[in-house]
Amino acid sequence: MNDNYQSIIDLRAIRDYEQVPLREADLDAILHAARWTGSSKNLQNWAFIVVQDEDQLAKLAECGDYTVPVENSAATIVLVVEPDGYVFDSGRVAQNIMLAADAIGVASCPITLHRDQDAASLLGLTADQSCRFAVALGYPADGASAKKFGGRKTMTELVHWEQY
Repeated sequence: MNDNYQSIIDLRAIRDYEQVPLREADLDAILHAARWTGSSKNLQNWAFIVVQDEDQLAKLAECGDYTVPVENSAATIVLVVEPDGYVFDSGRVAQNIMLAADAIGVASCPITLHRDQDAASLLGLTADQSCRFAVALGYPADGASAKKFGGRKTMTELVHWEQY
């Protein structure tokens, strides 16, 4: 297998970060990769809100249930679905953000904003925009590792041919 394939297989959420800001070049590279993510009908009906301020990160963390990585992050990118956008595209862009971050030594963790209306209000979104997902980013703390949750289901448990 090539390195790209192995990077996809090895990607894991990291929740523990050094308490240092992201280098501007690293954040720009991650946002550039996000911008180039494919989208349904190439509409690119999304926007990205970069949250770096500690107080704003703490408020954003209150909008979800498992958001300690947001509080600890150097930056969190909130994925905004614009009018007529597709939630599926949020997943695509989140994965690209995570893969790009990993490629340059930045750790990441996907986040669900369970109280997305609160997040929308906090971030100044309009009524026709939504933000359910985000990606926390930071340089991995010493000894940080992905939490293991028992591996993966077998292919026979997951893959069905022609019908379920």
